Amino acid sequence: MQPAYYEDFNEIKKKIWSMLNNAVKDRSSPFRIPVFICGDQSDFDGRIVVLRKSDEANKLVQYHSDIRSDKIDKLKANNNAAMLFYDKEEKIQVRLKVECIVNHDNEVTKESWSKTQHISRKCYLVDNGPGTISDAPTTGLKPELDNFDYTKEQSEEGYKNFTVIKCKIKSIEWLYLAAKGHRRAKFDLENNKEYWLVP
Repeated sequence: MQPAYYEDFNEIKKKIWSMLNNAVKDRSSPFRIPVFICGDQSDFDGRIVVLRKSDEANKLVQYHSDIRSDKIDKLKANNNAAMLFYDKEEKIQVRLKVECIVNHDNEVTKESWSKTQHISRKCYLVDNGPGTISDAPTTGLKPELDNFDYTKEQSEEGYKNFTVIKCKIKSIEWLYLAAKGHRRAKFDLENNKEYWLVP
């Protein structure tokens, strides 16, 4: 039996948003760690990010980053990016075209930082930014901060590096792999249009 979303635009959208919403809460969801791709024609790059927010009403998703990450400069030069999600069990792939807003030391980051657990603040306490060359293998942390041996108060130091990337969704492309026949659809959120595509 085919699922409700096999040939129904509204059911497909419901399924996509339920998977995105679930991924924010469920650490084991494959949709929790999408590939984020950004850059320009001469230098584009992909990396795994952790989905931190899904907001259907405002058509956006967001994740956290370090202001010193090289993707920040890429996004400042070109704020258009793509996100790729895949769930092997569900046999569903979702591709988002997004426009990114880099939030740093503002109301958005303050709200997200207050909800960021002690354990997750560790990566914002590194002395040098992510991707910095090192003479030896390293976590990037001072020895006294390594192994989570630091207080919540000490973790506040990481806030200056904390960044929230808001990704405003321009389009969604959905692919469902089914034995009966694959189905593919595109949702153009900017122009409020829906299309079936050849899988």
